[in-house]
Amino acid sequence: MDKINIEFPDGSRKEFPGSVTGLEIAASISERLKRESLVVSVNGELQDLSFPIDRDAKVLLFTIKDPEAREVYRHTSSHIMAQAVKRLFPDALLTIGPAVDEGFYYDIDSSHRFTEADFPLIEEEIRKIIKEDLPISRKLLSKQEALALYTKEGNPYKLEIIGGIQDDGISFYYQGEFADLCRGPHLPSTGRVKLIKLLSVAGAYWRGSEKNKMLQRLYAEAFGSEQQWKDYLKRKEEAEKRDHRRIGKDLDLYSINEEAGPGLVFWHPNGSALRSVIEDFWRREHQKRGYQIMYTPHIANAKLWKTSGHLENYGENMYSPMDIDGTDFIIKPMNCPFHILIYKDRLRSYRELPFRWAELGTVYRYEKSGVLHGMLRVRGFTQDDAHIFCRLDQLEHELDDTLSLAFYMLKTFGFEHYKIMLATRPEKYVGDQAGWEKATNALRSALASQKADFTLDEGGGAFYGPKIDIKLVDAIGREWQGPTIQVDFNLPERFQMEYIGQDGKPHRPVMVHRAVLGSMERFVGTLVEHYGGRFPLWLAPVQVLVLTLGAQHAAFAAEVRDLFQQALVRVELDDTENKLGYKVREAQVRQIPYMLVIGDREVEDKTVSVRSRSGENIGALTARAALDRILNEIASKQ
Repeated sequence: MDKINIEFPDGSRKEFPGSVTGLEIAASISERLKRESLVVSVNGELQDLSFPIDRDAKVLLFTIKDPEAREVYRHTSSHIMAQAVKRLFPDALLTIGPAVDEGFYYDIDSSHRFTEADFPLIEEEIRKIIKEDLPISRKLLSKQEALALYTKEGNPYKLEIIGGIQDDGISFYYQGEFADLCRGPHLPSTGRVKLIKLLSVAGAYWRGSEKNKMLQRLYAEAFGSEQQWKDYLKRKEEAEKRDHRRIGKDLDLYSINEEAGPGLVFWHPNGSALRSVIEDFWRREHQKRGYQIMYTPHIANAKLWKTSGHLENYGENMYSPMDIDGTDFIIKPMNCPFHILIYKDRLRSYRELPFRWAELGTVYRYEKSGVLHGMLRVRGFTQDDAHIFCRLDQLEHELDDTLSLAFYMLKTFGFEHYKIMLATRPEKYVGDQAGWEKATNALRSALASQKADFTLDEGGGAFYGPKIDIKLVDAIGREWQGPTIQVDFNLPERFQMEYIGQDGKPHRPVMVHRAVLGSMERFVGTLVEHYGGRFPLWLAPVQVLVLTLGAQHAAFAAEVRDLFQQALVRVELDDTENKLGYKVREAQVRQIPYMLVIGDREVEDKTVSVRSRSGENIGALTARAALDRILNEIASKQ
């Protein structure tokens, strides 16, 4: 029998006779690893632990601590929940049940209307299935066998899915009496899952289309222990306190008006003040680094989007054309083709490159109504967009500077922790593989230059180029989409962009797409939840509130307000007849950092009594001294 060599991540190797499974490899290392391993990577592809490895391979075993294993843990849990539902409600028709970032769900067509009252019953059946420790196995069925299986059950949803599969060998997973159409991989048995809790139930259209039947979506999460479940409840409670939709209302930051339509943000004065601070800081930092600020239209001839490839590769996210004088125009989903047109407005020389062009450009993209979520998922948003046009020999330096800017911006806004992904060529892409390799290697070199740890996101790139995605980690450990940096050799080719080189001949520039904050809407929503509305002084929509004890103090209070206003401090005056305790509580609810209280003594001494939102009584200061103290704190951005 031929022997095979298995190579591990540390470079060590182990020899096995003939064929071996991931579970057997784990057992050969230790009993503990055998117990804890959940899935195996074979030459970069996730496989079941029972997958037979019959040739030399690079192998990596994953446990529950690893993101790859957690996704598989959730996926197996979705099958266990579906099996429990089928045992209790045999007529229920299963559709899809994927793992998602915060757990998993299963969409179900059932005459029974699921409510939270059903959760204990379903969870009890889930516990039985886990206790049964049913082996999970994969089997390939022919397309005919798969169609016959779901025709007998009368499940039109699975039949529709199978109808769209081209391969004849269709993957199914079995556990006890339950079988489900699935690519996998899965855990070795149901007993490997420790605890599943149902979280909520909601409506969901089949395939996400309002034209299809409304299904019932059961949301759940899987845990490794009861303690993890308790920790989850604490995090959930904290997340609810920080929900930007509630805080946005309390602080009067924004609204979404159903008369105007879902997914469109209306910025109120307080939200606009916060946004202006961010945008002003953004402009200054870009100008320091040699960027030039641009403005471009909101619509353009549909031919532009055909040339760019957006119509072909991104059309489902774009709005329908509008007829203007017999020509189709489309509202822009991206700013990049506009910057390309500015570049092409005249002949460019190699001496002029690089161009760094930045724009706070508002774009519009179609999102299904079911996924819209406050400021975090919208249909109209303003990107902090920029494009760099450079020579190939300048690319690595530009990428290095871009990463440096992104890290600086995140740190300034209070994000100390983040995760970095290098996303590679997707299945649907434009250009050639050589260009993609060149672009991916340039991004990899820039990350190495910054000594930045990253993980690979295979197939996660944009259709026109690979990218670096940076996910922010907020104050309670949640991840948010942040900066993105993309290298593009394709759009310069599609638009026939050129510069005249030192040799007097035309050459193609390289294009870098990048956003260091993302969009103003999503970034502000993220900031609200990160700080729980308790913004540092420099970002607070209202920084100072002047409070009076009585009507006789209003004139001096107005002078103090005007002093702060002239210094561009965001200040308000509350000279109403409400009691001081009520005014202070209102200011604390609004998370205003400083309160300046004015009574008889303050008017007489020409001072203000300074209080912080934390309740600290700083004491009496002259208005000018209080202003200087506050201006120094604003300048420090602490």
